[in-house]
Amino acid sequence: MNKDQIKGHIETTKGKVKEVAGIILEDSDLEQEGHVQKQVGKVKSVVGDIKQTIKDAQ
Repeated sequence: MNKDQIKGHIETTKGKVKEVAGIILEDSDLEQEGHVQKQVGKVKSVVGDIKQTIKDAQ
């Protein structure tokens, strides 16, 4: 695992927590913020996967 993959997983987790907190607290802004953060984390993780694949191929 590289740094981008780890950061992506952390962002995804933080986004999930915010999203659930928004649902529980009935705060749609917090829920949306969590959803966006979760998606950003997934993108970072995919970038990390691509970097790892390129590194492994060399």
